[in-house]
Parts: sequence; structure tokens; C-alpha cells
Amino acid sequence: MSPFYITTAIDYINGAPHLGHAYEKIGTDVAARYKRMKGVDTFFTTGTDEHSLNVLKCAEEQGLSPLEYCDRMVEEFKHLCEVLRISYDRFIRTTDKDHEETVKAIVQKAWDNGYVYEGTYAGYYCESCEAFLDQDALVDGKCPYHPTREVKWVEENNYFFALSKFQERLLKHIQENPDFIQPETRRNEVVNRIREGLKDVSISRSSTEWGVQFPMNPNHVVYVWFDALINYVTAAGYPHDPERFAKYWPADFHIIGKDITWFHCVIWPCALMAVGLPVPKTVFAHGFVTLKGQRLSKSAGVRVDPIKLVEIFGVDTVRYFLMKAIAWGQDGDFSYETMVTTYNNDLANDFGNLLSRTTAMINKYFGGVIPGLGDVEPLDQEIETLARETLRSYDAAMEELMYSDAIGAVLALINRANKYIEETAPWELAKDESKHSRLGTVLYTLAEVLRIAAVTMTPFMPEAPKRIWDQLGLSGTPEQQGASLEWGQLAAGTRVNRGQPLFPRLDLDEVLERVEGRAGADSTAGSGQSDAGVQQGADAQQGAGAQQGAGAQQSVAAQQSAVAQKGAGAQQDAGGSAKPSSAEGTAGPTGGQTGGQAGGQTGGQAGGQTGGQTDAGVEQGELTIDEFAKVQLRTGKVIEASAHPKADRLLVLKVDIGSEIRQIVAGIAKFYNPQDLVGKTIVIVANLKPAKLRGVESQGMLLAASTDDDSVLRLVTVDGDIAPGSAIH
Repeated sequence: MSPFYITTAIDYINGAPHLGHAYEKIGTDVAARYKRMKGVDTFFTTGTDEHSLNVLKCAEEQGLSPLEYCDRMVEEFKHLCEVLRISYDRFIRTTDKDHEETVKAIVQKAWDNGYVYEGTYAGYYCESCEAFLDQDALVDGKCPYHPTREVKWVEENNYFFALSKFQERLLKHIQENPDFIQPETRRNEVVNRIREGLKDVSISRSSTEWGVQFPMNPNHVVYVWFDALINYVTAAGYPHDPERFAKYWPADFHIIGKDITWFHCVIWPCALMAVGLPVPKTVFAHGFVTLKGQRLSKSAGVRVDPIKLVEIFGVDTVRYFLMKAIAWGQDGDFSYETMVTTYNNDLANDFGNLLSRTTAMINKYFGGVIPGLGDVEPLDQEIETLARETLRSYDAAMEELMYSDAIGAVLALINRANKYIEETAPWELAKDESKHSRLGTVLYTLAEVLRIAAVTMTPFMPEAPKRIWDQLGLSGTPEQQGASLEWGQLAAGTRVNRGQPLFPRLDLDEVLERVEGRAGADSTAGSGQSDAGVQQGADAQQGAGAQQGAGAQQSVAAQQSAVAQKGAGAQQDAGGSAKPSSAEGTAGPTGGQTGGQAGGQTGGQAGGQTGGQTDAGVEQGELTIDEFAKVQLRTGKVIEASAHPKADRLLVLKVDIGSEIRQIVAGIAKFYNPQDLVGKTIVIVANLKPAKLRGVESQGMLLAASTDDDSVLRLVTVDGDIAPGSAIH
């Protein structure tokens, strides 16, 4: 296979990195990891753009030399890469000596070939873009990408690149190579603009000494944008390492933001043509990540700190969400609400639950050893066929950087496997010795789906797939099977190592608390529990907790062991199904209460008393009558209801249970107005230990039922009149 070379754009370092930087780096890293997994010799670069007037200004404001300032800021961008697990092969800086020499060589050769000349420039200039703008490119007299900044009129003596000489040649190249600019919308935009006519562009500055000295005039420096584009060939080895350059150039993909397509799709290829070098194969322009409709921007102050995001959610969740929820090539809006929902639905309910149930049943029915295939029925063949189709769809999508499609294909297989459990009912097969072979086929099939899911998710999630691998008892790593991944490669006889829940559920209120930096403000003294289930005590056992970040790894994933000890709660109910019975009953790292109370205190959760993913949850009906008798169910009449002072999703109820008035906090605000509850006779669990939810004590649990997708919730009420406090039998 041919070597593969992929690059990110290099980042301006006049401010701290934001989520937009993370999005681009993750997307590029996913492609690089996928190619390496397939056995392809892969070269991946990212870096920093440092010869900027904005950088010079920031350095002067801080009393630093430009290089001192750059050295400091580069560490922030490298730290971002470390936190996000970006597997670059070279981090290139435009202040690197080999790059400065390459810039001079390119400019000199373009001059020698007659494509650089001296002249005078007059026009509008955006300091944030560090770009000259035509009059017709302005929107209300301002830069379209920086509407809060004034553009300046600039006149100066410069050196120009004869871009106009390449118009027809560039158009011909684009037409003959439809993959050169992706996606198609960006290609159409660029082509239309080229047809309006190319103008020569200034590529030098005489107003500053910060930059690469212009070869033909020591009083000029190379314009930052011309300088920056050349980083791609510098990193590949031009001209100092011709063997390396011949191996990796032209680049397979330049990954850039859609706001810099002109530079990468017009100026850059023409500069390469001017010096006789091949142009890159594809420039892929992704969309913007927005926050409430606003583009993330350092200059406008619209930002989400990606490092803080990893501290809260974990690196796997951040990477997965950005690649799944925001289609590569399109704009997408970020919100914590959507991120929590995506995590709970895809990872906790579906992926994590499949692993938990499968390993639990292998432990229970086969002594922890993965069985071999026995009797095969059409239903099993259907799963195998879907798995093979999934692998084909996945590979096709990954080659085109269609990450949402690739993830969607794997999720469809995972969801089908969860449904397959219900269809085959392994707990029923286990009751009949004659069906033992059939049971082995079902569990082997489920384990094989998990193996394939672990491998295919590896480019997106650098940590979780290895934990799946370990729980399945497999040797090596998921990456090592990526090059020859096929159905049926799972070796029977492997002993599983069932671990903690892979993806404990998240609670939105607690996440928002942590985002605001208020987690644990109302923690219960000595209990190791915060009011919203922040699990402070458990976090402390894990090493100062997720808020402090400890290399950004003390996150959701890092809390799993402590969470399980606290009662990870109802990822698997007493019937072996995946869904909690309450939209608010979201146990996991934010479940909040010990044992099964996590779901119960927030609005009722089937199987909550079992406190999490236990083997007992594989089959239905395993409680004895004596065990059930420990749960005191009583009627209660709601005499007062109000909104929780700190949480939009919670209501505070005063409930008459005959002997006393109880206060119960329930996560039902989405489904009930407080005034509509007054007078209802509901069913409560009366003997749960009291616990605080967002600072308000809850003295019981009400029961409710919900649909699988949590879109509908209904309280369990009593048919007819009966006195408050009556026992439920």
C-alpha cells in the first residue's frame, strides 16, 4: 500500500486553543489512526503558525520577545494534543530552522522562474485573518469572519506572486481531479471565485522584522500566509530530505477549516506549480463548531475549553461526540445537553450495556469462558451478515472521512446485537440443558460483535476499546487486528475478565455544575456524596478527582471503579434490558446515592435496588419473596409540589404517607407541572435512606414508568381512593 500523508492546518498562537482546534485535530487523528490500523505507512503533521503580526502584538503586550512568547504558547497547543491523544508524527513550527530554509528556497525558485516581482500594494487588510480582502469580500465593510473588527486600508511596497498566470491551469486541474477540493460545496465555491478572475497577491512585508527574511530583499519578510502554507512540504522533507519527500509527497489530505480554503485551494497549489512540485491530492475543508449558533473564535471570545471538556467527560467521549454529532464537512452546534444525551444513548445504554450483559452471561453460564459456536440458526446468520456489511460500510466511510456514517454503521450493529439478546433470551436457553449448544452460539455471536466494535471504534476512542479487549480476555490490542478484520476470528476458550461498567451514565445537572465549577458545593459531610451525586469521596480515592484533571485522565472513565463501589446503578435491570425506567434515573458516575438509590432518588428506576450491573440482572424473576418484602411500598398523597431551586429537571414534593409528611425530590419536571401533581395518590418506596439532591433532602422514591427512549414518563398511581400510607402488596 502507498504511504499516507495527512496534515492539519497549523494554528495561530495568539490565544489559547479552543474546541475548533480540537475538532480539526481529532478528525485528522482519526484518519491517521485508521490508516495505521490498516497497516499503512502513515505520516501525520500538525503545528503552529508563528510569524504573525498578532503574535508580535501579544508578545509586546506581555513584555516578551516574539520567540519567547511562541515558546510558551506552543506548549499549550502541544498539551492539547497530549490531552486529546493526537498521534502526530511531527509537530512543525514555522520558526523551525529547516522550515525557514524551505521558505527561502521556495520563494527563490518562484523568483527564478519569473513568478515573483516587486510592486506596490493598496487594499483592505484584516488583522485577525492577516489577509488582504477585496472590496466585494467585505460584509457591511468588515471581514465576514471577524465582524467585530475593523479592516484597515494598507498601502506599501511589496513583492508579489503572479497568481493570475495560473487561473486556467488551476481550473483544469480541479476539473480533472474532482477529489482535489472536498466537500463538493467548497469546490463549487472555489471554482466560482476563480472564474471571476485571479489577481496577483502580495507575499512580503516591509513593516515588520518578525518573519522569514525575504531572499531578494533583507528589508522584507515573507508574508505569513505564504510562509505558513509551505510547512507541509517542509515536514515532508523538501528540499533537505529528497528521499523522504519522494515517499510522502504529494499529501493525501490537507485538513483545514472552510474559512481558509482560498489559501489552500488556490494560492498553495499555484505556488507549488510555480516551483514545479506536485499539488496535494485532496484539500478537505471541514465546517465550524458553533456555540449557540456563534462560531468559536478567540477574537470574539466565543470558546469552549477542550481540556476542561476532557476533564469532565474523558477523552473517549469528547472524541466520539465531536466525530459523531458534527458531520465532517458541515457546521455543527455544540451543547453540553446534546453531549450528555449522545453519551447516555450511544455509549452507556447501547455499547456499554452490551459489553456488561455479554460478559455477565458468559460468567454465569460458561464459567467465564467464551464458548464456541454450536447450533447456528438464521437469526445468528443475520447478525453475521450484518457484521460483514458493517465492515464494508465502515471502511468505505472512513476512506472518505465520513465519520458520522462510519460510527453509525457500527452503532447499528451494536443496537442489533442488543435486540438479538431479547430475541434469543439466553436466560431461557440456560434453563434447558438440551439448548446449551444454542446458548453457546448466542454468546459467541455477542462476543464477536463486541470484538469487531472494539476494533472499529479504536480510531475514535483511544482508551475504551482496549478496556473492551481486556474484558473479553483477548491478547494484543484492537489495532493489531485492524488490517485483517473479519467475522469469526474470535477464538473460543478465552476467559473473560469482567470489569467495571465501561460507560457509566451521566447526569446533565451534575455535568452543568462541574462546567460552572460548582461541583460538590453542597456535599454531605462524611458521606463522600455530593448533592448531585458528584461522588467526591470516590473521586478522592481515584486521586484528587476529575476536576483536577491529572493529565486530563481523571475523567468519566477514570471514575468507573469508584462508581461501581458506590452502586453504578441499573445499566441492566432485573429483566436484563438496557434502559432505566426513568428519564431522571441516570446512575453511573453521577448517580449520586449508594447502592440502588441512585436511580430511585431521582424519579424511580426499575432494578435500582440491585445497584448496578450484576449477574443477577441477567434473568427475570430472581428476587425471593423475603428479599422483595424488604422493600416498603406505600401510597402517598401529594399535598404540595414546587420546582427545585437549583435544578430545572427536579421537582420537590411534599407527600402525606399517613404517619408523616415526606419530602421527595423527583426528576419529573420535564413531564409534569407542579400544580398538576397536587392531589394525586402515588406509590413510593418508603424505606430508602434519605439523601440530598442538589442540596435538597429527599426522603424516599416515587415510582414511574417510561418508554425506552425516555420520551414519555408516567407516575405509578393507585386506582381508586385509599388512605395515604397504605401498604402495597
